[in-house]
Amino acid sequence: MTGTSARTDTTPADTSADDKSLRILSTSDLAGIDISLTDVVDVVEQAYRALADGKSANPRKLTVKPEDGHSVSYAMLGRDGVREVVAIKTSYKHGLDTSRDQQHYYTTLTVYDDITGLPVAMMDCGRIGSLRTPAVSALLARECAPPGSRSALVIGTGTQGRLALPFLLTTLPDLDRLMVYGTHPDGLAAVRERLHHYFPDREVEVVDDVRVAAADADVVVATAGQHTPAAVECDDLKPGSLSILVGHGIAPSTLQRADRVIATSEAQMKVTGTDMADADGAFPAVDAEFPEVVAGRARGRQRPDERIFAYNSGLVVTDIALGHRFAQLAIEQDLGTRVSLWR
Repeated sequence: MTGTSARTDTTPADTSADDKSLRILSTSDLAGIDISLTDVVDVVEQAYRALADGKSANPRKLTVKPEDGHSVSYAMLGRDGVREVVAIKTSYKHGLDTSRDQQHYYTTLTVYDDITGLPVAMMDCGRIGSLRTPAVSALLARECAPPGSRSALVIGTGTQGRLALPFLLTTLPDLDRLMVYGTHPDGLAAVRERLHHYFPDREVEVVDDVRVAAADADVVVATAGQHTPAAVECDDLKPGSLSILVGHGIAPSTLQRADRVIATSEAQMKVTGTDMADADGAFPAVDAEFPEVVAGRARGRQRPDERIFAYNSGLVVTDIALGHRFAQLAIEQDLGTRVSLWR
């Protein structure tokens, strides 16, 4: 790993002067911070390596969901043993029974320095998640895509779909056919804009028949919302392909009949991926968890022709590492608002 340095204790200003104040980083504060795709990938990869090495802690997330399913809430606690920080992430989405433009979503990350015992920052976690998740998909593709992969299909044009292709090109630069399927014109335009922002000379092909497109793709990344009409089946995928599930867009058969299953966390897949279970609510065994693959203790792909299913669920240690990186950059630029929360 080329890697960004994990912790840079440049000045005492890295944390609050005392325990009476907290640096608040808003959506607009974080939006102004310039960070490269390579930097993001390196930070996320380092977080996985630290977890696999036993230096970090990533307990199972807590979930609350009402019976009618109109909302979902998560709480996640973790510790990054390389950066030596502890953080708590909260996530709340309301309106799951409505269209995407009517939903409400709030997520925060609060980071504490585990050397000084002082708070580092509380921040909106939206941008962190929008970068972390496609970076994980790109790492999964690097480790699990078939040899000589040249084509990729992204299903969905929401927050995760818009950066999926730029991140895939960061880890698989030889991709030369880039496809996207979506039903929202604004989302399709955003996918094209984000691709041109990072790779001005590359073009994306908008496909109408997602199942036909999947048959031509070496890598399929499903990021669509739950109301998507897309449902790519296992038989639609060509031998040797890699399918990565982030949101929706691929059917349970892609998991149930996969030759090999990789998950960022098997436990989280069974909690958040219930729609991919079989008729009895069962999941096939996970062949390897991704932190072990990144650390070189497990293999991502064993044969060129095996169809691999990869489940990309967020591990809070990756949010913590990337959130701390953003906090470092924000402190260097003196961004944010100091609040005397405990005074």
